[in-house]
Amino acid sequence: MIVTYILIFITSAISVFALNNEELFSKLKFNAYDVKHNNQWYRFFTYGFLHAGYLHLFINMLVLYSFGNIVETFFHHYFPEKSVFYYLLLYGGGLILSIVPAFGKHKNDVFYNAVGASGAVSAIVFSSIILYPAGKIFLFFIPIPIPAPVFGVLYLAYEYYMAKNGRDNIGHDAHLWGAIFGIIYTIALKPGLVMLFLHQIGIN
Repeated sequence: MIVTYILIFITSAISVFALNNEELFSKLKFNAYDVKHNNQWYRFFTYGFLHAGYLHLFINMLVLYSFGNIVETFFHHYFPEKSVFYYLLLYGGGLILSIVPAFGKHKNDVFYNAVGASGAVSAIVFSSIILYPAGKIFLFFIPIPIPAPVFGVLYLAYEYYMAKNGRDNIGHDAHLWGAIFGIIYTIALKPGLVMLFLHQIGIN
């Protein structure tokens, strides 16, 4: 759908340009110290339009393409007059709120930086799981489809563990909180989705 395509285009364009412009990259990345001590609050938003490299960008945009269309379709069905607004709130909220825990941890660390749309993309993925639990998810290294709810549980458990114990320089906090925001936001928009979700996975 059109909003997903626009987000992919804008994010890709800014990311590629910033990867070739060190000054711009430095100005837009999330640096918790600059946010707190230099009042550069815009970094809560702009960091999501940067990526650490072309592979990082490709993976995030591929996932956004795969799941964003599902969310757009359902939002258009449930909220025909406000679908674009709600979709952008989902994406933007996931982007901003997913980095809040990192800000709390690193606001006095001048060396902490973060980039990437992963928090926003996680919000989109988990919104799609709530909206379409009958869906199947394919991973690059697993050649069989995984039921969306099963993937969701495994993903949350993995990101929670890695956020506590990981040392791989990946923003697992952002993945985790973006996913949680996606779930809560989608249910808040349409509480009846809870019963529909349970029905579709065979619990009710």
